[in-house]
Amino acid sequence: MTMYATVDSPLGELLLVGEEAAAEAGGVALASLSMPGQKGAAVVKDGWIHAPEAFAGIAGQLRAYFEGRLTHFDIAYVQGQGTEFQRRVWGALDTVPYGETVSYGQIAERIGTPGAGVRAVGAAIGRNPLLVVRPCHRVIGADGALRGYAAGLERKERLLGLEGALRSRVLRGCALSG
Repeated sequence: MTMYATVDSPLGELLLVGEEAAAEAGGVALASLSMPGQKGAAVVKDGWIHAPEAFAGIAGQLRAYFEGRLTHFDIAYVQGQGTEFQRRVWGALDTVPYGETVSYGQIAERIGTPGAGVRAVGAAIGRNPLLVVRPCHRVIGADGALRGYAAGLERKERLLGLEGALRSRVLRGCALSG
């Protein structure tokens, strides 16, 4: 059974979609977390059950994250989404620590597809159904520039700012040039 809920956040209203069958008793496995205006955002469909209580734990973790009190999510995800390649890329995203950034090329290297694989990595990151909790916002251009984010670069910048990743990039740049 597909369930959904909405949660207010500093980035706008988040739509959470999950599956009861894949979850532990009383919980939900998250299938999608999307924002208004996001490219490829989930849309509530007929037959989905509005069940905010099922997402209470996830909503609490999101609140703590946006308040700066949580640096790692502990959320069950629906298994089997995406292609095998996308799952490899998404798995690599899950290893990028809070407050740090990596380049698309570094993700490609981590999964064994350097060089031409960078474009494919970018496409797979763009299909990440779990914004915020699967940290695709931590992937930037090799030159340090913010590139692509399905929910918009302004939101990517806000997430990186919340995590202190923008400040550390600026400080590293000053240290290198000074």
